[in-house]
Parts: sequence; C-alpha cells; structure tokens
Amino acid sequence: MSLTRRSFIVSASAFALAGCQTTGKKTAATLTPPLESDPARMYAAMPDEQFPLPAINPRKIDPKYYRQLVDYSTNEPIGTIVVDTPQRFLYLTMENGQALRYGVGIGRAGFAWGGRANIAWKRKWPTWTPPKEMIKRQPELKKYAEGMKPGLKNPLGARALYIFENGKDTLYRLHGTSEVASIGRAVSSGCVRLLNQDICDLYDRVPANTRIVVHQEGDSLFS
Repeated sequence: MSLTRRSFIVSASAFALAGCQTTGKKTAATLTPPLESDPARMYAAMPDEQFPLPAINPRKIDPKYYRQLVDYSTNEPIGTIVVDTPQRFLYLTMENGQALRYGVGIGRAGFAWGGRANIAWKRKWPTWTPPKEMIKRQPELKKYAEGMKPGLKNPLGARALYIFENGKDTLYRLHGTSEVASIGRAVSSGCVRLLNQDICDLYDRVPANTRIVVHQEGDSLFS
C-alpha cells in the first residue's frame, strides 16, 4: 500500500462511495467532501461546530497517520470501512483499487473487538455512557452511569459511529478524540478513535448501515 502520485488530493469527480448498489456495476459519483491536500487546512479549527474544535498542529501527528488517499488491494466492496488494528489504520474502500486512509488509536490488549459488522447509528456530538463493566473497573465513572453530556471533554469526541453485529450493539464505536498522541497507539478500552477532524470527515462520507471489518492481530479476516 503506497501513496499515489496525486499524493493526498483527489478531484471532486474521480471516485464513488458505493454503500448500496442496485446493480452489479460500479457507480461513478463524486467524492464529497473533496480530500484536502494541505495538513494545516486538513486539521484546521472548525469554529462552526456545536462545540468549536481547535486546530491540531500537524507537526504533532506522524505524517503516515494523516488522512490520505492510498493504493489498497482488497476484496471488500466499495464503501466498506476496514480497520487494520495491527497497523493502526482505518480504510474506506473506493474504486480503482484505492482507499481513504486514516490513522487510529485502538483498544488495549484484552479490550479489543474484531469481526464483521455494520454501522447501525451515526451521532454528532454524542452522549457517552460507560458500560457497566467499565464502571466496575473504574468506580469513579459511576457519576456518568446515566450519560456524560456532549462536549470537548466527552471521550467520544465530535462524532460517533456505532458498531452492531447481527443486529446487536457490540458496545464498540468509531469516535473522535482530541488526544493527538493516542493516534497510532493501543490505549483505549476497545473503541477505535480518530482525530476529531478525521471522524468528522469520515462521518460525512459514510451512510448508516455501512459495512465494517475490524481486523485483529492473527485473525483470518484478510486471508
């Protein structure tokens, strides 16, 4: 998987997200929103958000974790989210053997889910409710048993995509974070975290019921 010659930029008319197709043909459509090429603009402040997001200094991000267009070979349908936890990347599959790639932080050992599922819900500025198991491990979280209000300090960040397997909530999420240093590391309690600017971008590109594949070390999902 290597960067294309077009680096991080793709024209607004080049690619399609095919979340649901009624025929066997690939549908040509625009990539919305267009992919930004300048990291400073990519991670600029978002003052129009419900809770304005501050800018992220790109120098604090390993460039390999910048949002970018890459060559990507897979048998997964176009419009599938693929999380490669060993490499700390999330891919959104596209036409022409390419994908949008985002850097992610993943769950610590013992707190990781893997498998095939779908994104049942999408939420902007979600409420965070810690699972009972987490409250048992961390009693100080009991005050949030009925939910923590949205905001910059909320662990789910600016957006959350809820992972369901066979119609059942896995309790795992794709969500935002302001903790730049956590990207590329195994630090969370199982969820997949993206920079807030990246989860906002992904949120706008995928519909509910998008396929998701989460690949853990040593599994056979990609074989």
